Amino acid sequence: MPDTPQRMLIIDDDEMFCHVLDRAMTRRGHEVVVARDAQEALSLARQHRPTLATLDLKLEHESGLKLLPELLEVVPACRIVILTGYSSIATAVEAIKLGAVNYLCKPADADEVLAAFEKDDGDPQIEVAEQPPSINRIAWEHIQKVLQEHDGNISATARALGMHRRTLQRKLQKRPVRR
Repeated sequence: MPDTPQRMLIIDDDEMFCHVLDRAMTRRGHEVVVARDAQEALSLARQHRPTLATLDLKLEHESGLKLLPELLEVVPACRIVILTGYSSIATAVEAIKLGAVNYLCKPADADEVLAAFEKDDGDPQIEVAEQPPSINRIAWEHIQKVLQEHDGNISATARALGMHRRTLQRKLQKRPVRR
């Protein structure tokens, strides 16, 4: 990817994160627009035709995974990196299948985001964890997988998992366990 300035769309419902990333990318010479929801993102994508976009996986009332193919339909050449504080293997796999060029866990700084846009190939040298994930992490991953299978429907996911809907909602509001 050239080092020339790019048109970038930041899609995230976290106002402070948007402000910080916007400033960092603007300082690096990029033209930045910010959207806080899917409708605004699609409108700005049509208007500005971004070449790069960061997309939060979990927008306030929407899934970034549902927005991803819609964005690529509007701007097919746009390189999209998913940024999330709610990472899981299931969502990472789906994001790549749906057309994201990379998937990063928050917090990620501007240099990491820019590097993610440029990385096209996998890294066979990446370190494999010494320890298997914790039982809490496995439970989080399973919940994310079942949620994905039910298109983000909380009630259907809770039924499939055999738990009360409110219990599932409380679990989903927590940040995932790292390992």
